[in-house]
Amino acid sequence: MEQSPGSAPFRRRLDRIYLAYTVGFIGFVLGLAALEQVGLPKRWIGVIFLLSTVLLYAGIGVLSRTTDPTEYYVAGRRVPAFYNGMATAADWMSAASFIGLAGTLYLQGYGGLAFVLGWTGGYCLVALLLAPYLRKFGQFTIPDFLGARYGGQLPRAVGVLAAVLCSFVYLVAQIYGVGLITARLTGVDFVIGIFLGLGGVLVCSFLGGMRAVTWTQVAQYIILICAFLVPVMWLSIKQTGVPIPQLVYGAQLAKVTERERQLLNDPKEQEVIAAFKARAQDYAARLVDVKASLANERQAGRRTVEALKANNAPLAEIQAAEKALLRIPKNEAAAREAWTREVASNEARARPLAGMPPHAQQFAGDPQGSAAERERFNLSRLNFLALVLCLMVGTAGLPHILVRCYTTPSVQEARRSVTWALLFIFLLYMTAPALAVMVKYEVFNVLVGTRFDQLPTWISTWSKVDSSLLSVVDINKDGILQLGEMRIGGDIVVLATPEIAGLPYVVSGMVAAGGLAAALSTADGLLLTIANALSHDSYFKMINPQASAARRVALSKVTLLAVALGAAAVAAQRPTDIVFLVSAAFSLAAASFFPALVAGVFWTRANRPGVVAGMVSGLLVTLYYLVQNEPWLRSLFGVTHPPTLWFGISPIAAGVFGMAVGTAVIVVVSLLTTAPDAASDRFTRELRVPPRDSSGLPGPQ
Repeated sequence: MEQSPGSAPFRRRLDRIYLAYTVGFIGFVLGLAALEQVGLPKRWIGVIFLLSTVLLYAGIGVLSRTTDPTEYYVAGRRVPAFYNGMATAADWMSAASFIGLAGTLYLQGYGGLAFVLGWTGGYCLVALLLAPYLRKFGQFTIPDFLGARYGGQLPRAVGVLAAVLCSFVYLVAQIYGVGLITARLTGVDFVIGIFLGLGGVLVCSFLGGMRAVTWTQVAQYIILICAFLVPVMWLSIKQTGVPIPQLVYGAQLAKVTERERQLLNDPKEQEVIAAFKARAQDYAARLVDVKASLANERQAGRRTVEALKANNAPLAEIQAAEKALLRIPKNEAAAREAWTREVASNEARARPLAGMPPHAQQFAGDPQGSAAERERFNLSRLNFLALVLCLMVGTAGLPHILVRCYTTPSVQEARRSVTWALLFIFLLYMTAPALAVMVKYEVFNVLVGTRFDQLPTWISTWSKVDSSLLSVVDINKDGILQLGEMRIGGDIVVLATPEIAGLPYVVSGMVAAGGLAAALSTADGLLLTIANALSHDSYFKMINPQASAARRVALSKVTLLAVALGAAAVAAQRPTDIVFLVSAAFSLAAASFFPALVAGVFWTRANRPGVVAGMVSGLLVTLYYLVQNEPWLRSLFGVTHPPTLWFGISPIAAGVFGMAVGTAVIVVVSLLTTAPDAASDRFTRELRVPPRDSSGLPGPQ
């Protein structure tokens, strides 16, 4: 791959390589399907998928190894638009997109479309406002642009801080997804799965930097899009006989809506709701006098064990009672925390449709109803729009996405690259809503009503991976599964789709491999962004400008390894769900980078004090809002007072406040302080002038 940038022979060679790769992948899947039919165990299929894909990515990483800074940081600036678009799509379609998007749509219905609108709309902002100008600037990182545009080291330092912060949060989500998928594929413990998958991330990004990451991401996109489309097309054929799910999406949604009406009036579902309400009331009663309730529970547990032993009960019953006794909280503080959590959990499950809104319902409440209903409607709509806005500007501010603008041969190719990326992303995003509806149809019409002793094996398998992701309980003791007795997390909907649909296990393995590809591809880009921010921007640009190219690249590799291990340690704690972690990263990017970059391109009056104050204030406001209102962060930082929502906007869209404050501060401080010098003014104006040649004009060092 050493031909000149954008040359026809280079492009034809890429076409041949990836066409052969695609055909080989299809043949590999068909071969495993044949082996499954002759008795190859499911676990071996999972292990083969995991090892073969990770070894494939590792092989690309080894072949693309480099110590040249331009190759390591920006893939030599010679990636054709088509392949850069594919790599960008893979970089973009993280575990949240592949694993979490359809699951969020399954749980939230119409409300989940905010993610589709926000994430795709963000790419329009990238194409119009940032991509061509960053490519014309032509350096290595986003802090490079901030340092060149605003002058001095302080904007670069703030850019490094923001890049590390939002990328690390995003990285934790990807590694969490890697652990989840690896554990499901191989049957190993979740934490071991994290570190197994991490090896695939490190080999690619460690050896070849952006060069290896780019060509690996193209390969990963092919796997992930095949893995996402095949099961939903299969499911569409099974339910409707039509292989294009988008064409039958509306008809299936109407059937789901009708089934929802039936479940809302089902007496058995009402029994389940009443049972969960009673359980919530029981735990609430214990909280009235925690000390006495804890003593009574321990005493009752001991009596149960003693009675079983006295009656020579079966050993399994005695052991179960002893385990139940050990699970009783150790002290009053632990009891209060556990019982409060149980009250909230059971109240959440004591709702119609297992707590899910009707799938086609646009917003909560009723715009024509009572004052309270109208307020609910307006608040729901406001949160929807706030999340769309936050995700749009967050997309346009993510450093690991923006840096891909530097890897194309020219400004024109950068524009085409974003267009191709939108197309490749569109394939998944226009399929996810249909997948959510079809899975819901399958659950409502096939799974609900099944006897507990006849439930498919995938339910017990996923329950063992993580009971918070999937659990069933026969709370009304009728031996038949009702919808309210099943709790399913959004993070497993896509991964479990083949099993829900009754497809061969090889399809499950392929979907898991696709999810792994999505998580690994984004993790590669994020790791590289963090490592480059610390080695290139912090060390080379700010501490030791005389450092050799080899030293810079070596330091980036060491930093990359340290960051990967740190993110894995955090992900192993299972901090919260994938979608929230990703949304928090978007909020931080929206509050810090978007106002600074757009002002840097289009407003010559924006200056160094303004952008530093704006980025810092935007980050602080966003972090404050998240810590004050997000349950996991409240617990982590010991916040005890009630949440304080501004305008009723949920913390998942915290970035709208940080972005608004950051933009206002940039404008006010820039106008109140000294205007930028002539060189900065000239740099900004020239940045918007179309380049005189195909390569663009390099920015200042």
